[in-house]
Amino acid sequence: MNENGTYSWSANSGEKKSADPKKLGKIVLIGVLALALLIGVLTCFYTVDDKQQAVITTFGQVTDIADAGLHFKLPFGIQQAHKVDVNIYQKIELGYTTAADGSTVSNASESSMITGDYNIVNVDFFVEYKISDPVQYLYSSNQPELILRNLIQSQVRNVVGSSSVDNVLTTGKENIQMQVRELVTQILQEYNIGLTLVDVRIQDAEPPTQDVIEAFKSVETAKQQAEAVLNEAKAYQNAKLPEAQAQADKLLQNAEYLKQKRINEALEQVAMFNAMYAEYQNDPEITRSRMYYEAIQQVLPGVKVYINTGSSEDVDMLLPLDTLTGGTP
Repeated sequence: MNENGTYSWSANSGEKKSADPKKLGKIVLIGVLALALLIGVLTCFYTVDDKQQAVITTFGQVTDIADAGLHFKLPFGIQQAHKVDVNIYQKIELGYTTAADGSTVSNASESSMITGDYNIVNVDFFVEYKISDPVQYLYSSNQPELILRNLIQSQVRNVVGSSSVDNVLTTGKENIQMQVRELVTQILQEYNIGLTLVDVRIQDAEPPTQDVIEAFKSVETAKQQAEAVLNEAKAYQNAKLPEAQAQADKLLQNAEYLKQKRINEALEQVAMFNAMYAEYQNDPEITRSRMYYEAIQQVLPGVKVYINTGSSEDVDMLLPLDTLTGGTP
């Protein structure tokens, strides 16, 4: 035992000897600093994948938004990175729930609605949305998905409540989906909760009783048959119209040809008349005789024409024109 009341062992004598407390404190301090440095290094870097964005806060205040990649931040809670899935379409099911095995469970409290003509229908909606603003999504509201779900339910009942049962169950589904999408999008812009509506679809719509279901199925079948008949009529129309148009074009072209032919014949007759009139002016008597003979030839085809020359009795006064003209009447 030494003067300080501690024991130590010497290397040669085997006596008991205590460690130096100052050295022990330094070792502990170095270990703590090394551990803190290791933790700081490990927490300085973070990774954001291609479907995410990270909202960086410094002492609780938003200071930056990081995209995909490896990034650096201050350790020990000075800066924090809150990762948000911004490039993933997320879904909301209204009126039903899809189980893990793929089966669906109906939720009557959400799907049962009253139409504008006071009929009850069961309508299931499938909604897709995505996070458009990670900062607003994290800090502008509490539970933004619940806000969106309640908003969609409200607008769905509003639109269905102003539509007829026929439109809800048959032909008006597209219009209902479009109205719900427009109304929800407009309100989301006002709320600014960082969510954007991608799509709204009616998953299923049916009356609450089996008898009404069968009646609407019969109506839908009749409408489909009517559409099939209309399609056949349109197909027949599309097949016959080109033929009729071709026939009409043919008749028009023929009429145009006849018209032009008549015009050409008239022009030809005018030219002949003008030529004949010019000859008549040169020698009216000869032209008049020729016109007379040509008229006789046209009126009496095949008749031999003889010209009385007015000669004496000793001479033949009739001239055979077929001989003079080489046999041509």
